[in-house]
This record gives sequence, C-alpha cells and structure tokens, in this order.
Amino acid sequence: MPLTMGALLWLTAGGLAFALARIVPAGRTRRWRGELAATLLAGLALGVAATALDFGGWKELEWRAGTFALLGALGAAGAVRAYWLLRAASRNRAV
Repeated sequence: MPLTMGALLWLTAGGLAFALARIVPAGRTRRWRGELAATLLAGLALGVAATALDFGGWKELEWRAGTFALLGALGAAGAVRAYWLLRAASRNRAV
C-alpha cells in the first residue's frame, strides 16, 4: 500500500515533534530512539483519530489533522521525557 499524502503529513508532524523536543534540554538523554518511536506512533495514531473525527483523510492534506497529530506527538514526547526524569529521580533517591 503506497503512503498517501495524509499519512505522510502525520509522519511529518511526528518527525517535527521529535525535532522540536530534541531542542529542549530538560530530560534529554542519549537514548533518542524511544522518543522518536513514540512521536511517530503518536502522529500516526492521532492522524487516524483525526480521520475518524472527519478532520481530514488518508488522501488529502488537511491542516486540522496535521495540527492534531503535531500537538499529540508533542504530548507523547513530553510524556516520554517526564517518564525518564521521574525514573532518574527515583534512582537518585533510592541510592
């Protein structure tokens, strides 16, 4: 199945969210693959949700679906960073 323009927009939104999250130093680690996977999967999942909510579709570029996917992917990146910060804090407290 070829990648359509809507799905490409969702992946681009996830990639942009990853790039923006890497700029923020709080919680940034060398383990970037998990954050990349989380943002791309969130972008795709929220793009599908936007399609179900009739914000766009698989075959068309719709700014509302792109914004929905971008903001959700940024939230996913924030959740991954918060998890890593809390995990590091709990390790420091246990020692």
